[in-house]
Amino acid sequence: MLLAYILLVLAVAGTLSSWTFLVLALAGTAKFHRDAKAQRRQAQSIPNEALPPVSLLKPVHGMESRLRENIESFFHLDYPDYEILFAADLEDNQALGVVREICARYPQVPTQIVVTGRPPWPNPPAYAFFRMAERARNNILVTSDSDVLVDPSYLRDIVPPLLDPKNGMLTCVYRGKNAGGFWSGVHAIGMSVEMTAGVVTANMLEGMKFGLGPTIVVRRDALEKIGGFSVLGDYFANDFVIGNLIEKNGYNVVLSRHIIDHVVSPLSFVRVWQHEVRWAKSTRLSRPWGHLFSGLIYAMPFGILGFASALALGRIWLGIALLALAIANRVIESWAIGWGITRDRASRSLWLYPLRDLLGFFVWCASYLGTPRAIWRNVPYDLTSDGRIALRGGQPQSQTPK
Repeated sequence: MLLAYILLVLAVAGTLSSWTFLVLALAGTAKFHRDAKAQRRQAQSIPNEALPPVSLLKPVHGMESRLRENIESFFHLDYPDYEILFAADLEDNQALGVVREICARYPQVPTQIVVTGRPPWPNPPAYAFFRMAERARNNILVTSDSDVLVDPSYLRDIVPPLLDPKNGMLTCVYRGKNAGGFWSGVHAIGMSVEMTAGVVTANMLEGMKFGLGPTIVVRRDALEKIGGFSVLGDYFANDFVIGNLIEKNGYNVVLSRHIIDHVVSPLSFVRVWQHEVRWAKSTRLSRPWGHLFSGLIYAMPFGILGFASALALGRIWLGIALLALAIANRVIESWAIGWGITRDRASRSLWLYPLRDLLGFFVWCASYLGTPRAIWRNVPYDLTSDGRIALRGGQPQSQTPK
């Protein structure tokens, strides 16, 4: 009985903390929409001839789901002057065939292909960005992943805030786009809702002090002030580090109103689990206190715990109320964030995000288990206490898809 009462108290406390976070996330959502209106007015006030030329930096890592569609979307941008640079480790990378075919069909868009060789740094994308930045001819650099799909308005939306020299970097939240499979869909809605809720809440409470990997826009002067892409070579979460360093050097990091699609390849439960635990461990090392308290934002585990402990105490209606509050919490967050911001149709489901919430909690728990290690692009890494990575046993880089 004593244990049941302790668990019930824990469940009630967790329910209160998850609703507190939801209120903060809704306030962050309101701020996001206010900022979006201001960004839209600014973008509309700038004529095309005043827009600076842009260099898009895009590493490729082999054949991925919808790779052709993703890459081709960058050739349809409604922007007056931009170039695209692609980078691969080796010449025989399968993605380069797709890249060359698309480049040949759009000769009006200036392109370059950089074959970097095996990266000497633990973080391969950071090395690819470093090599492409050396060849880029413009001072506005846009880094994006190969699994990103964009609208024609992409550059027209994300570049204008960087016309203000106080803004050194911009990043975008993203919508998970499921390319097929149940667990891929669970993973995707985590991007649309869970990730976005955390980002807009952080932006409201302390401002943006990090980046989000699918799109980062940086002014070259801000990049050079932190030491260039080379300072990211030893870090796992290079998107977090670049934003953190730019903010510490006196620049603003802007959260864009533009929403991009992050395509999620068909994944098994094991692959989803490995991927999410890997990133959770990295977040724990990069932001230890923030990650620790993020365990209080989940609702479904506390709702289920409350239902079970109340049932054991003969308080069935209290248990039903706690479980109902948890489900309502997640449905409200899914609609307000997943539909209200990212416009993900899957977020309107009444059961998908509650299930995702349970998975997220178990991933959070797993991030504290075992040694801080990870498998990235089929290569084993050790994670250090300051967020750096090192190849385990000095093994070479893999050329397989990420």
